[in-house]
Amino acid sequence: MKLYKIKKSNIDRKGRGLYAARDIKAGIKIIDYVGNIITKKQTENSDKFDNSKPIYLFNLNNRYDLDGDVSWNIARLINHSCSNNCEYEGKGLKLWVTSIKDIKKGEEITCDYGFGYDSDYKQFPCKCKSKNCCGYIVRTDSRWRINKKFKKNIRINR
Repeated sequence: MKLYKIKKSNIDRKGRGLYAARDIKAGIKIIDYVGNIITKKQTENSDKFDNSKPIYLFNLNNRYDLDGDVSWNIARLINHSCSNNCEYEGKGLKLWVTSIKDIKKGEEITCDYGFGYDSDYKQFPCKCKSKNCCGYIVRTDSRWRINKKFKKNIRINR
């Protein structure tokens, strides 16, 4: 039996997400993240990977990326959350999604997309509504930069 089912997402109101089909313990491999393995040069030369549309691209190593934008990659439906319950793991050219905490049946399966904090971060608003959401899809270890800016703006506006 699959550990997940596809349903309308509570995070991406226009899209779908993956939900736990049964209770899942921490440390369980849930699904493989699959797609086409492409070279860094192919990534750089492709118009497909600009910030104006969804990108399902993972850096595998210094030479290859994984383009998960294929219809047979069900894992691409996993949405970002600032309080994620899963993470991406990999070895060699393989990538998969593993639970990092217990997930209850019916709970949406989420990951931290791991976007860096750079000048483009405002192009990726976060819709997760978790308690520690910084408002943008930025990796955990960079969110303090945004939170610091928010605190500064709050003081100025008072």
